[in-house]
Amino acid sequence: MRKEKGKSSRNKIQIIPLGGVGEIGKNMFVMQYNQEIIVLDAGLKFPEDEMLGVDMVIPDITYLLENKNKIKAIILTHGHEDHIGSLPYVLPRINVPIYGTRLTLGLLKIKLEECGLLNQTSLQEIHAGESIMIGSVNLSFFSTNHSIPDSVGVILRTPAGNVVYTSDFKFDHTPVLGNVTQFDLLADVGREGVLVALSDSTNAERQGYTHSEKEVGETLNEIFFSAKGRIIIVTFASNVHRIQQIVNAASFADRKIAVDGWSMVNVVEIARELGYLHIPDEILVDVEDVKKIPREKIVVLTTGTQGEPLSALARLANSNHRKLEIMPEDTVVIAATPIPGNEKLVHRTIDNLFRRGAKVIYEGVTGVHVSGHGSQEELKLMLNLLRPKYLIPVHGEYRHLIHHAALAEKIGIKKENIFIVENGTVMEFSSSQGKIISNVQAGAVFIDGLGIGDVGNVVLRDRKVLSKDGIFIVVIAIDSKEKVLLSGPDIVSRGFVYVKESEELLDEAREIVGSVIDSLLSKKVSDWQTIKNSIKESMGKFLWEKTGRKPMILPIIMEV
Repeated sequence: MRKEKGKSSRNKIQIIPLGGVGEIGKNMFVMQYNQEIIVLDAGLKFPEDEMLGVDMVIPDITYLLENKNKIKAIILTHGHEDHIGSLPYVLPRINVPIYGTRLTLGLLKIKLEECGLLNQTSLQEIHAGESIMIGSVNLSFFSTNHSIPDSVGVILRTPAGNVVYTSDFKFDHTPVLGNVTQFDLLADVGREGVLVALSDSTNAERQGYTHSEKEVGETLNEIFFSAKGRIIIVTFASNVHRIQQIVNAASFADRKIAVDGWSMVNVVEIARELGYLHIPDEILVDVEDVKKIPREKIVVLTTGTQGEPLSALARLANSNHRKLEIMPEDTVVIAATPIPGNEKLVHRTIDNLFRRGAKVIYEGVTGVHVSGHGSQEELKLMLNLLRPKYLIPVHGEYRHLIHHAALAEKIGIKKENIFIVENGTVMEFSSSQGKIISNVQAGAVFIDGLGIGDVGNVVLRDRKVLSKDGIFIVVIAIDSKEKVLLSGPDIVSRGFVYVKESEELLDEAREIVGSVIDSLLSKKVSDWQTIKNSIKESMGKFLWEKTGRKPMILPIIMEV
């Protein structure tokens, strides 16, 4: 691949990932044909450990805002947060029609209603197997298997060539709800000719095939039938297939089921209402009534697969849940796998559950979880069905893209036709060539409380310093006319040293600051920034020599 400058001419396709390559989450891809833009997915990702105080991360949509008049629609492939989660923040600035399957739109409606956007958003339902026209682009949708029902891939037919976006997928020949991947549609477009494919890379490191979701159901039946006490089971709220199997296992073991956790209650309610989840009324009980039912006759379905501190499972593990308490002989089943970066939180929660006397069953011990993403043989099968001229590996971290590219080469796709790129890369394709032509602004926008984008790398750096070595505040008052020190220096320390046990250190620090200020004022230095910098420099050196720490030093000068 060779990077070339210049703008595309007519009858060419541009693909721009604004999120979703070289990272887990916040998927968003731009397909532009001439003056028409179609956005594929609009997700978020959850903050990494070093993103202190950040609630979530969404894609930078600067490019979309600059080309707002070209955007025709946003297409959603399924209802996971990493594919729909940024819409409450995107739609107030880019209000275009949203297309999605029935369950996807059902989950989205909850979000839009919460932020007052539901009545002003155009939601268009799509179905696997159907085709629609948006501008001059024909879109058709094929059903896929994933860890949520109603997931689809997208075929975009343009005069310049066909583009296929697989989104997240695996090939499950015995799916829980019977929705087998539409192989015929994939084969048909493969015979037509696929110019560009954007294909899921998440499990590109895993050999073989991903196991069927039905295998989890068999494991759950065994666990539920043999458990002596109460069963508390956690899974991703969006994994309706898994929830259905939990319900089936509860019914098989003659147990009632109670649903706990805000997100789980919402998803169960919507999935039942739309017909994706079947729970007999007679086995469903309120979590308030759990204590009234014999322990061997109850299953509690709840949230907290990632060890989130405020989740129901974490509260149970820490004995601060309002309605439930872990007791000896309770069986806790974690039917999920930790998202990369969350392993410590999950393991800490598991340890605390064991401390409460529970029997804990999790993926590392038994088969209570299977992935929703295809492994190497499935990725190769997808590429063999599509036979794309050009491949853009998407989803997953950078190493996954590399592994996916290696698989593609093995089945005959030329190395120079495989684009391993970063977010913001503009790729242009025609029947004769594919190339990188430029880059646009892309990256992460941090959501912190009500703030959108007002927390950046500088703020995160300061938070990291504060969390590591604390803050050291020096307060002085100076006569603005006479240029003499009136009071101070007073020192306030937070998160650095325990003041009552460090009086000698602080007294010495005051003396050093005082001598620095006296020296500067005697030289008629009146620039406050120079004085602040001198205090920072002298205190930084002193505190490092005495403590080996580097707190944030904040001089405050008051003019009197």
